[in-house]
Amino acid sequence: MFGAIEAGGTKFVCAVGTGPGDLETIQIPTTSPGETIGAVVAFLRGRAGAELQAVGIASFGPLGLDPGSPSFGHITSTPKLEWRNFDFAGAVRQALGVPIGFDTDVNGAALGEARWGAAQGLTDFVYLTVGTGIGGGAVCGGRVVHGLVHPEMGHIRVPHDTVRDPYTGVCPYHRDCLEGLASGPSMEARWGRPASDLPPEHPAWTLEAHYLALGLVNYVCTLSPRRIVLGGGVMQQPHLFGLIRAELLELLNGYIQASEIIERTREFIVPPLLGSRAGVLGALVLAEQAMLCLI
Repeated sequence: MFGAIEAGGTKFVCAVGTGPGDLETIQIPTTSPGETIGAVVAFLRGRAGAELQAVGIASFGPLGLDPGSPSFGHITSTPKLEWRNFDFAGAVRQALGVPIGFDTDVNGAALGEARWGAAQGLTDFVYLTVGTGIGGGAVCGGRVVHGLVHPEMGHIRVPHDTVRDPYTGVCPYHRDCLEGLASGPSMEARWGRPASDLPPEHPAWTLEAHYLALGLVNYVCTLSPRRIVLGGGVMQQPHLFGLIRAELLELLNGYIQASEIIERTREFIVPPLLGSRAGVLGALVLAEQAMLCLI
């Protein structure tokens, strides 16, 4: 029996189980660290008790993921001031006394999709979420990419034609990075309505597909994924996938001669199969990995 925590800026999704078939979940509002972690621990103890073997945490960030660093297990430079420099993994470990797996929310979602979802059987793929923010997880050679810290795929710089799109961008750090131009809040600020309220024929979607395809071109050229999984609230628009696929092919302009991209684009850029459960199921994978590290 594993515990799973998908930690978001507005809510925590917590679960116990071993996979999609026996998952029992609860949502907890994100308030102060003490109050939120207290509610999480109470749920995990109450549902799993002595059967709990490990807990996986897939969290908003940025995070400290280097085991040799004093910041390991911490949420670091988050705009949520109460959570800044909070020892998340340490607090859960101290309360429950079990091994803790710890990674970003998008890396967790990537692991969930690899085990049970749209990336099963693949050793190289990208999972990108487009919603309140934009974040991505890359799996290369069967391993999640970490590096110095962890990838920040939403903050890559993309060409910004200010004549076509005079909007300056919503990112407080970079203004017109990918997240600043293509996240849900940027769409609402630019068009005066949430993305979910914009009809399919609205020009917003052509522009959104252009920006997202610009981002994907960078991932295709640098990471060479075998598939790109696009999740998040903004991607709850079936027509958007076709626009992105067409824009990606146009931007690549025949440079990468791979039939998976040219001939089977519908299988190369896909929605997640796990939907909103990808992150919490990925946290279960993190828990399992933490337990196996002790064997």
